[in-house]
Amino acid sequence: MSTPGTLTPPSPDQLDVGPFGIAVQDEALAVAVKDGLHQVEELLLASTRSEYPYISEITSHLAQAGGKRFRPMLVLLAAQFGDGTAPGIVESAVVVELTHLATLYHDDVMDEAALRRGVASANQRWDNSLAILSGDFLFARASTLLSGLGPDAVRIQAETFERLVSGQIAESVGPANGQNPVAHHLEVLAGKTGSLIATSGRFGAMFAGCAPKEVEILAEFGELLGVAFQLSDDLLDIASESEQSGKTPGTDLREGVHTLPMLIALAKDGGGDPVTARLQELLRTDLSADDAAFAEALELLRGHPSMDEARDVVRGYAEKAKAVLDPLADISAKDALQGMCDVVISRMV
Repeated sequence: MSTPGTLTPPSPDQLDVGPFGIAVQDEALAVAVKDGLHQVEELLLASTRSEYPYISEITSHLAQAGGKRFRPMLVLLAAQFGDGTAPGIVESAVVVELTHLATLYHDDVMDEAALRRGVASANQRWDNSLAILSGDFLFARASTLLSGLGPDAVRIQAETFERLVSGQIAESVGPANGQNPVAHHLEVLAGKTGSLIATSGRFGAMFAGCAPKEVEILAEFGELLGVAFQLSDDLLDIASESEQSGKTPGTDLREGVHTLPMLIALAKDGGGDPVTARLQELLRTDLSADDAAFAEALELLRGHPSMDEARDVVRGYAEKAKAVLDPLADISAKDALQGMCDVVISRMV
């Protein structure tokens, strides 16, 4: 492992080609994506460095742990509909990834998470205060990069960050009286997750010089895909083991955060179904300190029909995202974006 202050990005031949490692069939696109990801990784790691080694150690913690680089990948692919080598593309890709990483530091404090990307979360390894401040540091570095991209980019990022934070607050507050909890949840995800992924598509197309209509299509695609991605992540958290998801299974369940399958289960009539009734009873109790009840709830939820219903919702978002791309030119990047939708569906356990 690299020591603080001596971070080394992977060489291009170590980087996956295509979304989540799917091979891009077009050789020219594969080379462009590889090169772009390498540049992103170099600038990303440089952006986590500080003159103080102990800051670098904490702020580079999650970047060093890896990740799918989902948002930078979308920036790079969206840019292929214009000039994929234009200035600002790599920088904007790093801005969205730094923003994402910063939110992870904060999220792990809020969720009291122990694992992130298969390693100890920053709050677990250090403490909550340092994790929060490290997230703030990464937001500051994102802002520094953003300042060189022009006032439109600054405005878009500000609007994105407002939506992201508003979505997080809405999740914490919960649905209003009479509001459908599932509808509220999907609105939350559009804000806290979809907004930044929408901006990834927007930045890539915008800096590549795409027409305004193309920019809007790629932003809409990003938001729909972002919601599908988060929903699939939540399903993975329930259905997988920690080795697959990189997190402690059932983190949201244990902490009382109701994701889509839980909300669907809670909305059912449990009167004639003792399994559903028992699951609802467990979901309404505090599972954070009761290991036996948590294990029972996790087992019941994994086998409950609400999981399949949630998978159907994910498929719906992914298919809609695919359809949004129809007006765009039929180029290899379009195939790759559609492939991202397929991967979101297939990664659900």
